[in-house]
Amino acid sequence: MSTRGSKVERNSVSDQPHEIKYEANKEGTSRQTIKDAKKSAGNQRGAIEKKII
Repeated sequence: MSTRGSKVERNSVSDQPHEIKYEANKEGTSRQTIKDAKKSAGNQRGAIEKKII
């Protein structure tokens, strides 16, 4: 039995445009803000969200 994606993938934000857009919409901010936070905080979703707030 296979599963789609893994928990590791759910906890990170890749450089793919659709993931950047999703995170920006979810946080109510711009894509550039997400990209900047990602550069300084890494690609862990929790760290990016803390950096934005």
